[in-house]
This record gives sequence, C-alpha cells and structure tokens, in this order.
Amino acid sequence: MRITFFGAAGEVTGSCSLLEVGPYRILIDCGMFQGSLEMEAMNHQALPFDPKSLTHVFITHAHLDHTGRLPLLVKQGYVGYFYATAPTMELAELVMRDAHGIMLYDHQHFGRPILYGEEDIAGVMTQFKTVEYGEEMEFPAWAGKASQPGVGETIESPLATATQRPHPPLPRPSGESNVAESVTVTFHDVGHIFGSAFIEIRAEGKKIVFSGDVGNVHVPILRDTEPLPSNLDLLVCESTYGDRLHEVQATREEMIEQAILNAVKGGGVLMIPSFALERTQELIYELNKLIDHKHKLTNVPIYLDSPLAIDATKVYRKYPQYYDEKAAEYFKEGDDIFTFPNLITTYSREESMKINHTPGPKVIIAGAGMMNGGRILHHALHYLSDARNTILFIGYQSPSTLGRQIMEGHSPVTVHGERVVVKCQIKVMGALSAHGDQNKLVSWISAGRPKRVIFNHGEPGPSAAVAKRLQQECGVEAAPAVLNSTVIV
Repeated sequence: MRITFFGAAGEVTGSCSLLEVGPYRILIDCGMFQGSLEMEAMNHQALPFDPKSLTHVFITHAHLDHTGRLPLLVKQGYVGYFYATAPTMELAELVMRDAHGIMLYDHQHFGRPILYGEEDIAGVMTQFKTVEYGEEMEFPAWAGKASQPGVGETIESPLATATQRPHPPLPRPSGESNVAESVTVTFHDVGHIFGSAFIEIRAEGKKIVFSGDVGNVHVPILRDTEPLPSNLDLLVCESTYGDRLHEVQATREEMIEQAILNAVKGGGVLMIPSFALERTQELIYELNKLIDHKHKLTNVPIYLDSPLAIDATKVYRKYPQYYDEKAAEYFKEGDDIFTFPNLITTYSREESMKINHTPGPKVIIAGAGMMNGGRILHHALHYLSDARNTILFIGYQSPSTLGRQIMEGHSPVTVHGERVVVKCQIKVMGALSAHGDQNKLVSWISAGRPKRVIFNHGEPGPSAAVAKRLQQECGVEAAPAVLNSTVIV
C-alpha cells in the first residue's frame, strides 16, 4: 500500500490523501485550502492526480476542508461513488452549496475565479453512497466490473434534491494485474462533528486508519470517539491541537454562562464567530440547557445569524439515532434541543441587517468561524471598536485569517476593506473545540498502540509536539506528514 499526502500536511486545511493498493486508487477526502488568499489560490491549481483514474472516494466528515473540492473531481471526470455516513452526505451538500455561493459573490465583486458549478455539486450528490458505522464494505478482487450510481439513489436534502443523471461505467483501474486482493473498509464514529468517521482499511495483510479529525472529550450531542482497532500498521492522525490542552470540560456550561454575563453587562454585545457545523449546534444545545432547563440568561436576546447553521440544524434533527445518550434522552422526552425562547434565527439578509439596529445587550452567533467571510464580518464592523463589547473565539483560527489576527491582538484590522481599531474584549474558549487536544490524541492513540503514526492536519509546531510526546511516553514511531510525500505501508 502507498499513501501520498496532497493536502493537510504541514498545515490544517486541504485534506486530500491518495491510497494505492493493487489496482485500486482510493482518495480519502478532497477538501479546500482555507486561510489567506495565497492558501485559497491553491484550490485552483491543477490536481496532482487524474480524477478519472480514481476507483473510490471516502469522506470522513462534511467540513469544507474535507469536502470542498469534491465537485472538482466530478467536473474532471470521476464517475465512482463518494462513500460517507448519511448525515455527512447531507451536510456536505449544504457546505458545498454555501461555498459555491461565496465563490459567486467573490467572482462578482472581486473577479476571483469560480472553481466549479452547481451541476458539479449535483453530480456529487448523485454519486453519494451512504454507509453505517461498523458496516464492513468489501471491494472484491478486481474482475472488470464496476458498481456505479444509478437512477433513484440521490438523497432527500434540506435543500433541493440533486438532479439525477446516469453515469458511464467505472474505468478499470490501472496496474500490471487485472486482479487485486480484496479491500475491506469500515467507518467508525470519531466524535468530531455529526456523522464524522475515522476510516479503517484492511488490504494486503495490513491494517491502516485515517482519522479524519478526532473529536474532543465529552462533546454534547455526539457519542465519544470509538477506540482505535488493535494491531494497526499505520495511523494517519490529525494534530490540529497537538501542542495545547483545552480547559476542563466540566466547566463548559459555567464558562459559557459567565462569558455571556461578562460580555453583556452594561449593554455590551457578545460576538461569537462560529462554524456552522457542530460548533453552533453544540453551543445552542448548551444554551438550551442553561435557558430552558435552568432558567438562566432568559432576558438576553441570542441571534443565530447563519443560514448554513440553520439548515444544518435541520439535518441534526433528522438523525436522532446519531445522538449521545443524554441528547437522545432529551429528544425522547420531546425537548427540541436546538431552540429556546430567546433564540432568534435570522435567515434572510434583511433579518440579519436588523440585528445591528437592535440595542444591546445581545449575543450574535454568526459564521464564518475563522472570520474569513460570512455575516460575522458585518457585525465586526459595528462592534469591534467598542470596549463594552466582546468577541469570543470557540474554534481553530487558521494563520492569516481575520480571526487569527484579532485573537493574536493585532489592531487595526481590515474588515470589508475598512480599517477597524480593535477595542473590544477578546476571549478564547478551547472547551468548545470540536478537535481533541494533545491529551485526547495521546490517550486515544496509546490505547490502540499502532506500530506507526503520521500526523497530518496540523501546523508544523503542533504536529511535531504531539509526535515527540507520543514517542517519548509510548514508544510509538511518529512523525509529521510531508506534503506530496509518499509512504509505503
């Protein structure tokens, strides 16, 4: 088996790994590069492989840095299946359509190129095939046959259902032999976001795992990360927070309550740049417990100003079988865990604009989570320069993004072309991160004791830090991934 890293190696975004086993060419994720304009320009570079040669594409979860270039594969000739859990499939459609809308806006206002069209997103949805956690999929010895998407296998979506279309047969994989050993693939719950998975692949007498992104501990709504399979020859593991520790999870609810109380005293405004998938739903869930169950913060208007998050929440409501024990208990009791009396959802642009004409105190939850676009920028223009206000970061901030600049104390900053002096309070809460910290990663990996670990999805510092700790404490061979490098298993 050969694995080549075409993204998320030495940095966090652009996940894309190619596994070659026998005649099979299997892609694990194909996400967008995010951050600076230079990073985002990488999305428009030629793919380092021919999509027509791919035999399978596996998707770990729906975040843009794992799914954002899937339509490009269809556009360039991939006709096989995209394999993912049902929630991932539906959330991925929302994410891709949202990204396409941003591309259109950037093209109209800044002349930036458009990566793909709506017809390519529709093609992806037609070619999706859902899998369940724990379900073993065996791809048999190659016999010249191809399973292909057929008419009637599209999904029910919170948006318009994708246009269905027939596809040509899957091309015979390249290789010296027409016959390959079978490949067995199993998706396991990784507890990162709704429907997320780590992927176990067995072939040629070897066993490897691609972690995707590894979830935090005791995350609301989600079940805990499943244990690693034993006797792994290689683990490809994320390392986003490989050099840091989050706050104690037991204080999460108290921290949220205190952050809001401190921010809104004296009529202040609390801005929370939030990722539309998982972080927002988790935050709303925690607020539901505080407000509906403990009757706290009932006099503070809380705005959810993210169409993508509002649509994503519909998917969460649709799949209660993916909830953890506590969320499932609330659901069975008839509690809508994603709403409370003082939550105001603003879907349209007109509704969003009215928020800034409403006096404080108030809380505004809006995307994008790294402030590299979205409605949070409009609120930042209004509120960053007022010392009474607060901005609370609850997720990873990629280098060169506006969120990273503000978090690191830069001032003034540029928002929509305007220079803004940052006078508001700046707070960071790691307890709400969807990523496991260094302790979580080391604990999860050491329990499984793989023979070898390669860390991707991390900046050089975090990847090296967790690799060093794992080697010292557990004696496991570990190293950061190198972009465009190939590893033999």
